[in-house]
Amino acid sequence: MAPIFDRLRRRRADMPFCTAVVPAAGSSTRMEGQDKILLTLGDYPVLVRTLQALEACTRIQEIVVVTREDLIVPVSQLCRDFALEKVTHIVTGGTTRTQSVLNGIREASPQAGLIAIHDGARPFVTQEVLEEVIDRAAQCGAAAPAVPVTDTVKRAMNGIVEETVDRDTLFAVQTPQVFEASLIKVALQRAVEEGVTLTDDCAAVERLGMKVALTRGDRANIKLTTPTDLDLGLGILNGRGEFV
Repeated sequence: MAPIFDRLRRRRADMPFCTAVVPAAGSSTRMEGQDKILLTLGDYPVLVRTLQALEACTRIQEIVVVTREDLIVPVSQLCRDFALEKVTHIVTGGTTRTQSVLNGIREASPQAGLIAIHDGARPFVTQEVLEEVIDRAAQCGAAAPAVPVTDTVKRAMNGIVEETVDRDTLFAVQTPQVFEASLIKVALQRAVEEGVTLTDDCAAVERLGMKVALTRGDRANIKLTTPTDLDLGLGILNGRGEFV
């Protein structure tokens, strides 16, 4: 791993080619059986809104979508219908999110120096969040947007509180999570080989001893997971003046 770490310590003079990998292969069990990425939100499917945000980012050169086998055709049609020109590949996911992301990374252009991994069901990411996290990853090799935790957090065992955690040190991490391309590929491959369950992609590089920088997230950059989240999404669109 030493050569990778040496490369990461050197600040890049120019922005590297960035491939966005968009995992959209989940079962949507918490969305009451509806495929959340295909649900319409303010006249546009959720996945289209997500891809349009990535398409508009000048720091992203290509997009690889990872989805279920039964959604390959409808997702491909959406990309054609909405003229998403940066989408170069639509591939089938694996049995876990980690395997799905790895499948997407393997289809990235050989030119890719950075990989930005962004949830397909996170359609409200702004250009400011995208640009800041990609720029930071280009400098240090691994970065993710995050927002401070505002709720009081308790650590409990069997329903009994054991301690109150200091929330001043806690952050809710969002996507895109952006990494030096060879670093995240090695990290995810190792996680898959070792059968490790990860909650996010940052955890994969943290296992290798790599530090992840946090950039400013956005509380509107939510992941649509439940039907209630769709109502929140409509509120975000209204607040932005994007929904009629």
